[in-house]
Amino acid sequence: MPVPPEHAFADLVRLGRALRAGEYTCVELCEFFLQRLEAHGPRLNAVVTILREPALEEARRRDAELRAGRDRGPLHGIPYGAKDLLATAAIPTTWGAAPLRGQIFERDATVIRRLREAGAVLAAKLAMVELAGGLGYDQANASFTGPGLNPWDLASWSGGSSSGSGSAVGAGLVPFAIGSETWGSIITPAGYCGISGLRPTYGRVSRHGAMALSWSLDKLGPMCRTAADCGLVLAAIAGPDPEDPTAVDRPFVWPPESEPRHEAEKAEPPRRFRLAVLKGAAVQTQPEVRANFEQSLQVLAQHADLVDVDQPRLPAGIANATIIACEMAAAFESLVRSGDIWEMTAPEDRIGMHAALFIPAKDYINAQRVRRRAQRVMDELLAPFDALAAPALATVAPPIAVPFAEYQRGFGTGGLSALENAAGLPGLTVPNGFGERGLPTGLLLVGRAFGEQGVLEVAEYYQGQTDWHQRVPPAFQ
Repeated sequence: MPVPPEHAFADLVRLGRALRAGEYTCVELCEFFLQRLEAHGPRLNAVVTILREPALEEARRRDAELRAGRDRGPLHGIPYGAKDLLATAAIPTTWGAAPLRGQIFERDATVIRRLREAGAVLAAKLAMVELAGGLGYDQANASFTGPGLNPWDLASWSGGSSSGSGSAVGAGLVPFAIGSETWGSIITPAGYCGISGLRPTYGRVSRHGAMALSWSLDKLGPMCRTAADCGLVLAAIAGPDPEDPTAVDRPFVWPPESEPRHEAEKAEPPRRFRLAVLKGAAVQTQPEVRANFEQSLQVLAQHADLVDVDQPRLPAGIANATIIACEMAAAFESLVRSGDIWEMTAPEDRIGMHAALFIPAKDYINAQRVRRRAQRVMDELLAPFDALAAPALATVAPPIAVPFAEYQRGFGTGGLSALENAAGLPGLTVPNGFGERGLPTGLLLVGRAFGEQGVLEVAEYYQGQTDWHQRVPPAFQ
């Protein structure tokens, strides 16, 4: 049976119920999204490799399992896309970089394997900023696949470095995707493209088989239609891994109840929330961002106690930049010494690593000391709360023809991006309205380390009271 067009933007529980009710098969659902990837992926510069035949073969196996009574769970038969820094056996993994277009690994990344075990079907490797943005890009054209384009406005950026993941989910090309974040690379494209994006706690998800930009800052996480979908995907990929010593054994279950709930069937939260609100977080933001954030607080206040808190004063931005530069230089020094660095797409990326090779060891050590302080300060700040609320980003997505620094001049970060990532904290952005040029804005919720469940519960409540996550870009309906 044909898949209804509106199911391009359905949540994971709705798609799973349709599969189990026989409304369509896993193969039909996979074909539906493959066609969307093929038709719209090039328009958005969102796709590196479409895995048509492997995906359909995997979908056939998922149909056979359902017929035999084997159900792997809520992701069974659901197609998805993966940022092209996750290794896939015998399939190119380019890291978004022109000199690495032919790079092939022998084994799948742990996240890819775990999603297969959960029944999900990998349909595409998605575009990304070259080397995940570690070289210091300042404009949208920093990938050999071209600038990531926003499904709400093709003249605007989709965000980086998980550009293709944001575009693909935002345009309904896949039900969910896996992105990565070192310093904003899940939150930014999710916020710009009007979807939900979850950055897990550092160590919650194994990074084995993922490109390392910064070993001590990198995180992998889901980008989905809803916060609840993010919880379902995180439950499938979280957990310890003997091949990644930083992956911790901390239980995570979603949803808290025994059965996944459809969006329209959300129960009332079990308690009244307690939320921190960052003082001054919306001061240096665009007017629409500020207004949408204030409206979000009014919604949350119906079921939460809001407490204003001061922003900690630590040089987290400088510390993060130093750590990333040093660890990136260690990871990619060979690109400089081989001369392959001159094949990068963005001109500034061809020279961005050279200075990093000469950072003194004492600067790296001092930056790590700042991180330890940030972890303590943020844990003390967040301990009494379910989450901290702030604007996800200070502006909407910039035009692709304008350097980021020029468009964002005079605005702040919109939240605690540097401190969140320095401390390795979970963060979740959900859409909360529209701003300049009709582009999405986002609400950011940040939790204590390993506090994803509380953050997700707050976000699920918010999405139960609003419909921003149900809005879809007209050009891709």
